[in-house]
Amino acid sequence: MNSQNIEKPRVLKETKNKIRVEFERTPLLERLKVKFISMHFLVSLIWYIFRLILLIGISYIILYPFYTKIAGSFMIPDDFVNVTVRLIPTQLTLNTYKQIFIEMEYSKAFVNTLLLSGTAAIIQTFVCCFIGYGLAKFRFKGGRILLLLVILTLIVPHQTLQLSLFMNFRYFDIFGILKFLSGGATVGVAWIDNILSKIKILPFPYGLTLTNTFWPMILLSATGLAFKNGLYIFMMRQFFRGVPDELEESAYIDGSGVVRTFLTIIIPLSIPMMITVFLFAFSWQWTDSFYTNLFFTTTQTILMPKIVGIPSTLETNFAGQNLYYAAIRNTCGLMIIAPLVVLFLFCQKFLIQGIERSGITG
Repeated sequence: MNSQNIEKPRVLKETKNKIRVEFERTPLLERLKVKFISMHFLVSLIWYIFRLILLIGISYIILYPFYTKIAGSFMIPDDFVNVTVRLIPTQLTLNTYKQIFIEMEYSKAFVNTLLLSGTAAIIQTFVCCFIGYGLAKFRFKGGRILLLLVILTLIVPHQTLQLSLFMNFRYFDIFGILKFLSGGATVGVAWIDNILSKIKILPFPYGLTLTNTFWPMILLSATGLAFKNGLYIFMMRQFFRGVPDELEESAYIDGSGVVRTFLTIIIPLSIPMMITVFLFAFSWQWTDSFYTNLFFTTTQTILMPKIVGIPSTLETNFAGQNLYYAAIRNTCGLMIIAPLVVLFLFCQKFLIQGIERSGITG
């Protein structure tokens, strides 16, 4: 007889019900012995306790620094020299938050940073989506070299480009056009001068002065050269490589062009990935200090990184001065990242989906 034809014995539904009824009729002590006094239960219990202790330890390592900073933000100056005070203030106070909000002009910095980060992040998202789609779905000469240059932007330190970036935007002139107009042409210079003076940008003969404005970040974002743009392009490319080609081919058969296919089919599919790129671009621009300190050389435009300081009303001179000042600066940092925490709480679902589909996990 063929062994494959032998049917395995099956437990009927009536038999299962009978076993369950008989088990419920047994004494409680016997049932507890069967359920809890076994090797399987012991191994499961040990593994559960191990995972619980491991998670508690990791959470402690990660959350403890944040808790100390949050607790210090509510302390009065005397708590920093009181040896009995560790993590719980003797007297809760919001004076540190109040003075930072008023004297460091937190509301103004919030609005300016929101406009700059939001504008730059939106532009970066669509530009990187467009470039990533081209690198993933089209074959052309120099495509691999272009991808290599994109990755190269992640390797080159930003400090090496600091001086050239500043000079280019301090005396902004595309292909020497402004220099030509100021040196040789006489027609039209007056009205161009008038327009530039109205938008508060210095004209010739040195080029346009774009520093202390949002234009440097907008231009860098629009050309795909802003902070971390290489990473965003690579993420979008990896995502689009996972999109089936049959979707585009069916759209082409129906008479849809490349642009229409990209706008009506590809972009709706990439919404989670675009939200992920937007969150990364927004948060990095929100806390960026390199480009903001490079392009904003005056105190007229206040951004989030520039609110880190000691308000004049909180300046003091006592034994715990250094600890108190450190707590004030930590409070500034907490006020800076607070909007990002709220943003990630509402968008974490899309962030996880985008990272999973980007193809760079693991």
